[in-house]
Amino acid sequence: MHVKKGDKVVVITGKDKGKQGTVLEAYPKKSRVLVEGVNMVKKHAKPSQDNPQGGILNQEAPIHSSNVMLVDPKTGERTRVGYKEENGKKVRVAKKSGEIIK
Repeated sequence: MHVKKGDKVVVITGKDKGKQGTVLEAYPKKSRVLVEGVNMVKKHAKPSQDNPQGGILNQEAPIHSSNVMLVDPKTGERTRVGYKEENGKKVRVAKKSGEIIK
């Protein structure tokens, strides 16, 4: 998968198109990512010890990884991700600027 936890991404399609956020979690087997502040859904919660009031909560839902693109660390624009070998290690590289992605 081209994005990892902690990456800054921009949504390229769907109802949240154009929104930016950081990847909170990645689910590689399902090809989905959880992005901060994107794809908010309402969850109905029963009263519990943690939440004695219960009610309707807003939380993020995962979106498909093909619907997000990495934000280039150098230019701040969205970019595709390439891979190259550096010092015997495979590293991710931003296609637009050639910058190595940490």
